[in-house]
Amino acid sequence: MPESSSGTMLDPESIEIVEPVPGSRYPAHLIYVETWDGLYAPIGLRLPSGDGPFPVVLLASGNGGGGMTWIREAIRNQGHIMERLLDAGFACTWIRYRTEVELGYNLGGELVRDMRQGRELFNRSPLEYEDEIAIIEHLKSRPDIDGDRVGLIGMSHGGEMALKIASEYHGVAAAVASEPAAHEFLALDPDDTVSVDDSTGLRNIENMQMSEVEKVLDRIDNGIAMGRIATIDTPMLVMGRETDHLQGIFRATYELMEKAGKDVEWVSYDHPLHGYVFPLSGPDGEPEVDDTQEEAIDHVISYLKRHLG
Repeated sequence: MPESSSGTMLDPESIEIVEPVPGSRYPAHLIYVETWDGLYAPIGLRLPSGDGPFPVVLLASGNGGGGMTWIREAIRNQGHIMERLLDAGFACTWIRYRTEVELGYNLGGELVRDMRQGRELFNRSPLEYEDEIAIIEHLKSRPDIDGDRVGLIGMSHGGEMALKIASEYHGVAAAVASEPAAHEFLALDPDDTVSVDDSTGLRNIENMQMSEVEKVLDRIDNGIAMGRIATIDTPMLVMGRETDHLQGIFRATYELMEKAGKDVEWVSYDHPLHGYVFPLSGPDGEPEVDDTQEEAIDHVISYLKRHLG
């Protein structure tokens, strides 16, 4: 077997490299997880002190792309949320997944898995949220993880991924959808604040204005949205941001889930940072975190403790 830089032997079929995290007593386990089509997704798992198995929380932020370099940077630059979770007794992991496909969820349909000549055959490529399901299943197979106590914190597109996962997969104990950019999940028909790039044919949604709940509810396909919500069994905390131009989407997601009788809670904070629940580190490596962010993280950890123990 090949050796790692530390001289230890590596199994090419199960690569896991442990490296220290500057300023922390919790090292990072850098792991490549096989997804459904045999490609590998990188994660950075960290374990709390003591004996497992531990409850685990998966952290997902934004759309996909990026590999192990992204994971190591997230651990360094967005590590405060991990330290808080670790101190609370949770294992946690930043995850990365394949690049988001424009309208792939709406246009691709359900993934059908069949067999041909002894190997799997798919009707389409897996999408990024299905990579997260594969990662969840991998974590559940580890002896240091309690597979019955898996939680998600997804921010922005990661929050929409949490909704897609909960609609199709019932192996998660609780999820936090923070500022969920759930326009595709809700089958939202955007207004003229969305344009199409003539050179690519893809939509530019960076300036989409959906701050009012009524505007969002008037523009979604209610039958599709409620059909997707109907299959959700996972308890969920939806988090908004008062000044966000997509606050109407965040709040509408909560209101539609509440209308459907789901186990859902709502909280919203006024903060300038998109992704305030994942504070960033400054140039000196220290987290730049204010009282509002700490309050929001306290709320998230309290919620996860109620559902994951």
